[in-house]
Amino acid sequence: MQFKHPEFLYALFALIIPILVHLFQLRRFQKINFTNVEFLKAVTLQTRKSSQIKKWLTLLFRLLALAAIIIAFAQPFLALEEIVGKKNKTVIYLDNSFSMQAKGSKGPLLKRAVQEILSDLPKDEAISLFTNTQTFIEASKKDLKNDLLQIEYSSNQLSYHAAYLKAKKLLGSSPEAIKRIIMVSDFQQKENTFILPEDPKTKIHLVQLQPVTKKNIAIDSLSLEHDINNDLMLHVIVSSIDIATENTSIALYNNDKLIAKTTTSIPKNGSSKIKFRLDKDTKINGKVTLEDPAITFDNTRYFTINAPEKIKVVAINEANDNFLKKIFTLDEFTLLSSSIEELNYNSISNANLIVINELKQIPLSLINALKSFSDNGGSICFIPAINGDLVSYQQFINGGITSGLIAEKVQEKKITSIHLSHPLYRGVFDKKITNFQYPKVNSYYQTNASNTILSFEDNSSFLYKTNSLYVFTAAINKDNSNFQNSPLIVPTLYNIGKQSLQVTDISYTIGQTNTYDVPVSLGQDGIVSLVSDQEKIIPLQQSFSTKIRVTTDEVPTQAGIYSVQDKNTNIQHVSYNYDSDESNLQYYNLRTTENYQVSTSVTELIDQIKDETSVNELWKWFIIFALLFLLIEILLLKYLK
Repeated sequence: MQFKHPEFLYALFALIIPILVHLFQLRRFQKINFTNVEFLKAVTLQTRKSSQIKKWLTLLFRLLALAAIIIAFAQPFLALEEIVGKKNKTVIYLDNSFSMQAKGSKGPLLKRAVQEILSDLPKDEAISLFTNTQTFIEASKKDLKNDLLQIEYSSNQLSYHAAYLKAKKLLGSSPEAIKRIIMVSDFQQKENTFILPEDPKTKIHLVQLQPVTKKNIAIDSLSLEHDINNDLMLHVIVSSIDIATENTSIALYNNDKLIAKTTTSIPKNGSSKIKFRLDKDTKINGKVTLEDPAITFDNTRYFTINAPEKIKVVAINEANDNFLKKIFTLDEFTLLSSSIEELNYNSISNANLIVINELKQIPLSLINALKSFSDNGGSICFIPAINGDLVSYQQFINGGITSGLIAEKVQEKKITSIHLSHPLYRGVFDKKITNFQYPKVNSYYQTNASNTILSFEDNSSFLYKTNSLYVFTAAINKDNSNFQNSPLIVPTLYNIGKQSLQVTDISYTIGQTNTYDVPVSLGQDGIVSLVSDQEKIIPLQQSFSTKIRVTTDEVPTQAGIYSVQDKNTNIQHVSYNYDSDESNLQYYNLRTTENYQVSTSVTELIDQIKDETSVNELWKWFIIFALLFLLIEILLLKYLK
């Protein structure tokens, strides 16, 4: 037992006063003589004995009553020693990711957690609470109520380690507080193991909310491909978790118009591929949908097919350019090919890609024009000539960068290594090539460059990239190399051309870094916006002379089809979808450890915390005892004869 005001206990010393008064009381019994002395003596002894007992009992209960009153003023209480004199500091992480849409025994997991937090939290206790999208610092239950009731599901989920670190930061470093972190989530399995840092000064509580079923059907991905008849096909991958399904209906819409519908069967914990044929050269703002009541965010995926934008290529030649005309075809590219003497410099600023095709010497005026073009986001592919002017090559390539051509060397070399991880070859090869017929060169330029894309047998570079410049280290005309006859030339130059203008994919994933080019010229002060029915945002963007490069990461936050707009003018459309990882309803099997405690509901945990931190005040009991002792004293004085 402990006391809020232990100084009042000094008053207990005052209880010695009534004891002293009783012990040194001078009053004596008066003696009266009667004739029957023997009888009167007995009556006198009996009366004196009874009176002494009565006085001692009266004194005892009076002292007990006074002592009880004094102790009541000292305000005694019972509590754990570790919480005495310390404030509670609590931070709650509430997971509002899409997997929390799953149904528990009392409804959706997130809604159940919100109701339990609002009903069971102490009314006046200030806590800090954060979700994947919002943070509330030192707020009461009343302050949090409206925000928690309106909380929305989010595609962005903090990792559990990141949530723990953020909670630690909100707790602060005050040593005079009982620090407590409460993490409320379904603890969906994201990594192989679940680990939180150990901290003996912080109590960690995990509330793992479990759904009643893990069954879920989801649309995983969309992709466009051409079949053997060159028809454009939309491939839809649909998966099923913990259930096998038959005749699952899949619908394809263009805007709100239904254009196709089919059914499919999906094996348990497996997937199925559905194909829809699309009309070529048709602009589509599409979506694919299915019906599944378990989790709804993954029932729809959006995609966009814009009118194809041709990529502008300017080739400056002193060698045969037939191989360029075969690769940069009219269906996807606009190729303007000319000699250095006939070059119109105005065409450079409007191009997406410049190909320097074996110029013997690069004039200074062209170097300056190409530098300005590169600074504005343009791509350049440089192919040197045999016995070229090395000084002009170095002046063009280096530009303050150390990597460049050093010296020309006449020696046959084979091109033996393809760096398949380079973005230029992403999706080109299904597997590593082992039986490849290597092309060769008869002469080349030595280089100290890195970021190699294709390399010779001694690992020196045949093709490398520096910034937006692709550099071949050897002439590729048929007299010096058989590279033009190699299967490598088509994907290499084709992808250099395609990546010079990063046209939009059919869809992007929210929460990932996405970059694409919008082919529009707005000037330095012009900006584009992404507009949908749910939100309007201004993304991170960089303006060039012929395009605007858009980069999105944390925004947008809602899946859908967005219009890329200049003021109120629509330029094109782009689609965003939620990450499909949330569809996989696999959870960590958590058990209480020395580092953290696991509960199954918020109510259970809060009741437990209340018991651990409760302070049982006893002063009321001592007031009752005092009154009881006074009552006993009165009864003794009145009825004890």
